[in-house]
Amino acid sequence: MKKDQLILGIETSCDETAVAIIKNGREITANVVASQIESHKRFGGVVPEIASRHHVEQITVVIEEALKQANLSFAEIDAVAVTEGPGLVGALLIGVNAAKALAFAHNKPLVPVHHIAGHIYANRLVTELKFPLLALVVSGGHTELVYMKEHGQFEVIGETRDDAAGEAYDKVARTLNLPYPGGPHIDRLAHEGSPTIDLPRAWLEEGSYDFSFSGLKSAVINTVHNAEQRGETIAPENLAASFQESVIDVLVTKTVRAVAEYGVNQILLAGGVAANKGLRAALEKAFSDKVDVELVIPPLSLCTDNAAMIAAAGSVMFEKGIRADLSLNAIPGLDIETYNT
Repeated sequence: MKKDQLILGIETSCDETAVAIIKNGREITANVVASQIESHKRFGGVVPEIASRHHVEQITVVIEEALKQANLSFAEIDAVAVTEGPGLVGALLIGVNAAKALAFAHNKPLVPVHHIAGHIYANRLVTELKFPLLALVVSGGHTELVYMKEHGQFEVIGETRDDAAGEAYDKVARTLNLPYPGGPHIDRLAHEGSPTIDLPRAWLEEGSYDFSFSGLKSAVINTVHNAEQRGETIAPENLAASFQESVIDVLVTKTVRAVAEYGVNQILLAGGVAANKGLRAALEKAFSDKVDVELVIPPLSLCTDNAAMIAAAGSVMFEKGIRADLSLNAIPGLDIETYNT
């Protein structure tokens, strides 16, 4: 009987200290996440030094809890997968060094994983991937369309030229005096209002799959400031609804066009903004009549940063023979296409 493959994944790219154990690339046996939201909320965003200190405090505890949840010893683990980048360099280093220490102490293979590849492979914990496919990655630091012909092959066909969608959400939330992280609060408020305010959509050059949300963010800020100068009041729920409609319109329209051009079998939604109810509903509506394309949307627990996605991606990399030695370092600006195998 074939032995189950068990991959332990470590994720510390930003403000979540996470460790998970995945069986055979698709089954979660443990998924532990220590969140830092309360620590960063008062600053309105992630403070890198604070994030790193929290990772130092939490990483050993989270590793032990994951092994306890899975009822496994380290001797049963086949490999250690860790986020190499992109992310905050100080935060990444905590996870990378913890993974190197574990791999060295227990004589286990060390597998480097790209953070965005992890978000994409979170979908494999829902259903098997069917190639060729297209992933729409929408998070605080990334907005990308990634084409995949097979496991471990990534081609970025479109990416943000300035603010990522999640970044724009946080900045607009601050303008509306909403708490950090802003995305969930904008999403909730948007469902209470109507998109009555005309805001721009950056389509860029004809045929481009790139994104740009900086102008939209600035338009929202200017709308608020101009209203204040005139002594007018703008309903925040209507502004949130108008902003969200503009973001979703561009994301969905470009995704639908890319799916048609590239002839894919699946479209995957990935990243923290994948938790946005408006975006999820718009994609479901857009692909409801496209019977030849399967839309896969991960559960909310697998949208935000977690280590199950890193272990899931790590399982594929492990099978492809990708290994790192103890010189592995954090790469904050790591390009996903360098991972092509």
